[in-house]
Amino acid sequence: MRRVTRSVEQLALFGGTPAFSSVLHVGRPNVGDRTRLLDRIGDILDSRWLSNNGPYVREFEQRVADLAGVRHCVSTCNATMGIQLLVQALGLTGEVILPSLTFVASAHALAWQGLTPVFCDVDPVTHNLDPARVQELITPRTSAIMGVHLWGRPCDVDALDAVARRHGLVLIFDAAHAFACSHRGRMIGGFGRAEVFSFHATKFVNSFEGGAVVTDDDGLAERIRLTTNFGLSGPDEVALLGTNAKLSEAAAAMGLTSLDSLDEFVAVNRDNWHAYRAALRGVPGMHLAAFDPGERNNYQYVVVEVDEDRAGVSRDQLQAVLLAENVMARRYFHPGCHRLEPYRSRDPHAGDRLPQTRRLAGRLLVLPSGTAIGRTEIRVIGEIIRLVVGSVPTVRRRLGSVMRGAVAGG
Repeated sequence: MRRVTRSVEQLALFGGTPAFSSVLHVGRPNVGDRTRLLDRIGDILDSRWLSNNGPYVREFEQRVADLAGVRHCVSTCNATMGIQLLVQALGLTGEVILPSLTFVASAHALAWQGLTPVFCDVDPVTHNLDPARVQELITPRTSAIMGVHLWGRPCDVDALDAVARRHGLVLIFDAAHAFACSHRGRMIGGFGRAEVFSFHATKFVNSFEGGAVVTDDDGLAERIRLTTNFGLSGPDEVALLGTNAKLSEAAAAMGLTSLDSLDEFVAVNRDNWHAYRAALRGVPGMHLAAFDPGERNNYQYVVVEVDEDRAGVSRDQLQAVLLAENVMARRYFHPGCHRLEPYRSRDPHAGDRLPQTRRLAGRLLVLPSGTAIGRTEIRVIGEIIRLVVGSVPTVRRRLGSVMRGAVAGG
């Protein structure tokens, strides 16, 4: 890693040496205590109990349930499958209202179950579902509302619950970002009929690949548990239509190892967020998404909203500069689910009712964090951003030359 100079011409996009010799990713996996993980894997191999609800899966589920403050946790092979099993167990039909500003898996999981995702606009400050806009989209075909706790910041749970109750709808949550986060002092996991966590490799607590449905509904939990294992209720008995969505013992071992280091991971993420806040302080047009200091949060996402009018450069231009420096900043969630297939073709005018989603999808940039980076790397990233915003005329002119060269060469 080199120290950033004050010369725009020395930026990597314009021919200079990248600030980082190795790539800095958003969501580079946390590993935790490698020795403890390998001990667990060795125990699994010795026992030869590799799958089918073994002791590590049961321990993982209990620890997740305890942390979320719920009676039941049903682990799944991934969170997408968790949502599919949840909506099937709930018997949902017709339409489900959800945000477009989310990872496309949220919508895909519904569509795979024959449901119609209806995309709703978000609050411009929280980036979560706007309950007033949800109200406007309810039709006789609506069966449920699915909120997404984006960046680990909770939805307006109470307002969404009021809308759902008023119309007799099921309320569920995609809590993929929100493990170990709280709302009004209560842990995410116990809201609505059920919530779904992700333990994908990019999440701060991961099980290599995995997910979980958490709920206080005894009957719902039992149906989902049966469904994860082909509907088997006994050695020779099938109680309902099921599939294979089980979490393996090795994945659970990784999950447990992550849980062992949860407080450490959160502390690193929190420190990184504060370092970014310091590094970007006073830079025009750079708005760092904040977290409620009175609530628990995992701080795993460092989200910057780029105001082009004030910064002088667009989000995409800033991203191009950072990518060349080996800073793999991501445009979450560009361009919005409503502009991706198959939803773009099914509802080509959805964007007309999503002005805040369109605006945010063109402004949000997620920066690298996690245990793979620290204050030194963040200081350099801040210097790059500060240099770009402080040299707008030169940067815009050089970006134009680069883009014209790319077109000519392509």
